[in-house]
Amino acid sequence: MPIKRALLSVSDKAGLADLAKALHANGVELLSTGGTAKAIRDAGVPVIDVSEFTGSPEIMDGRVKTLHPRVHGGILMRGTDADTEQLTQIGGKPIDLVVVNLYPFGATVAAGKPFADCVENIDIGGPTMVRAAAKNHPRVSIVVDASDYAAVAATLPAGPDEGMRKQLALKAFSHTATYDTAIAEWLQKELCDGTRTGVTALKYGNNPQQKPASVRGVLSPSGPRPLPFDVLCGTPGYINLLDALNAWQLVKELGAATGLPAAASFKHVSPAGAAVYAPLDEEMMKVYEAAGKELSQTAIAYLRSRQADPLCSFGDFVAVSCEVDLSTAQLLKIEVSDGIIAPSYAPEALEILKAKKGGKYIVLQADADYEPPAEEQRVVYGTDMRQARAAKAVDAETLANVVTADKSMTDGAKRDLLVAQIAIKYTQSNSVGYAKDGQMVGVGAGQQSRVDCVKLAGRKVATWYLRQHPKVRALKFNDGVKRQERINARVRYIEGDMPPTEYAQWLTNFSSEPEPLTLSEKEEFLKGLDGVALASDAFFPFRDSLDVASTRGVKYVVAAGGSVADAEVIAAADEYKMVMAFSGLRLFHH
Repeated sequence: MPIKRALLSVSDKAGLADLAKALHANGVELLSTGGTAKAIRDAGVPVIDVSEFTGSPEIMDGRVKTLHPRVHGGILMRGTDADTEQLTQIGGKPIDLVVVNLYPFGATVAAGKPFADCVENIDIGGPTMVRAAAKNHPRVSIVVDASDYAAVAATLPAGPDEGMRKQLALKAFSHTATYDTAIAEWLQKELCDGTRTGVTALKYGNNPQQKPASVRGVLSPSGPRPLPFDVLCGTPGYINLLDALNAWQLVKELGAATGLPAAASFKHVSPAGAAVYAPLDEEMMKVYEAAGKELSQTAIAYLRSRQADPLCSFGDFVAVSCEVDLSTAQLLKIEVSDGIIAPSYAPEALEILKAKKGGKYIVLQADADYEPPAEEQRVVYGTDMRQARAAKAVDAETLANVVTADKSMTDGAKRDLLVAQIAIKYTQSNSVGYAKDGQMVGVGAGQQSRVDCVKLAGRKVATWYLRQHPKVRALKFNDGVKRQERINARVRYIEGDMPPTEYAQWLTNFSSEPEPLTLSEKEEFLKGLDGVALASDAFFPFRDSLDVASTRGVKYVVAAGGSVADAEVIAAADEYKMVMAFSGLRLFHH
């Protein structure tokens, strides 16, 4: 498309003189404004002021100069007889090339300038011209990046071809979109009034050296979406929120699927434990160091989630699907934990939680009615990735396709499979999870090999079950040994792989040396473990995962299915008399 007339109006003058000279040498008439026109003249190139072209002076200190029918008619005219006639009637002429870069809004903000200065550096006429020219790219070339000047100049006198004009238009629309987003985000931050539509500063990012860090609701056509939570106490960090938001989704979905109070204990964006309410007998209350406590259903759900793997739950972030009551808060009071998210808090419970950690305990109130956008966005290393949210709910329907010979599934088994399947939906992949009696008893997360996930989670299952062994329960601790130290000591006793120095330190917990728990004793006790449910976030590529799972009392299995080895896996399940369902639903989570 030949270029006969060009409009140049740039804030950044880099490369302008060379471009202007190239255009002039090819017979292009140049239009410009203010400082751009001066820079062109200083380079010895003739230029027509836009005010002369329009017949209207620049007004309001240059705020209004290119917003004129002759300018925008010249850019937007399509080359038809009707458009040409109408443009001629108002004294306009076609404009074939628009070269614009915008007021330095970002640089003004970065320099810490006053609010009024930042507002003044919001470009109006520039984005309007850019968008008009980009829209009309079948006829007009739009240039917003100085790095494109030489390439455009090289096309003269013919001008950029259709493919180049489209690429320039794409860059132009991206340019204005980025510019407008920066303005919206800055204004959102400036106008933050402590509500969920503002920007909330975070303690830090993934690591303390990653500052500043902040959180805000994503932008939508109607403005910033509100955050799905309110901060009632403390200052969350980046990882705190990743844990909180994943944990909240887990318990919300789990509560909806089972109709029971649900809780989760999260560490490093994966659940250490998750559970729904199910009664606890006196013996398990003792194992969980809760003997004699009067606990609500919510408190029991939380206790179960925490006690799945109390070693890994140390310093966790907690999520509860329903109101946090007094007994739940009293349990939380004694645990080493970073924070909690729940839909509501009883006043007496909130008082306890706000006092925890000297007022630094993070208390978030989730918006139970919040519906997230259908599309998720993540920026990694300057790359903007988008996907549809994993909105399909896990429910009883996902257990309907039973593929093994044995198809009998108790209500308790269905509950446990739902607990396991929903938990791994919010676990870093690859992942598997074991559940029993309404609680996760082993989570294997983030392994490159699926069978390694099964082994890792299976080791946690064994530790959980062996905590009930008479020898473990009979351990006599010295007075003054703290609760978490007792938990750690029991786990190391079960594992039994302590080097001499660690063993000597471990012995200081006791008045006398405990009798070892032998391998044969552990193996014999583990034979009593049965009725366990296992969920996988994808198919099993080999039967080895079921071979391993069979040693941990697994009776019920749910996996996506869809592997070339499905027949082999089903045969293995039949061999171990397992009941296995194929959900057809992959649940990778990263």
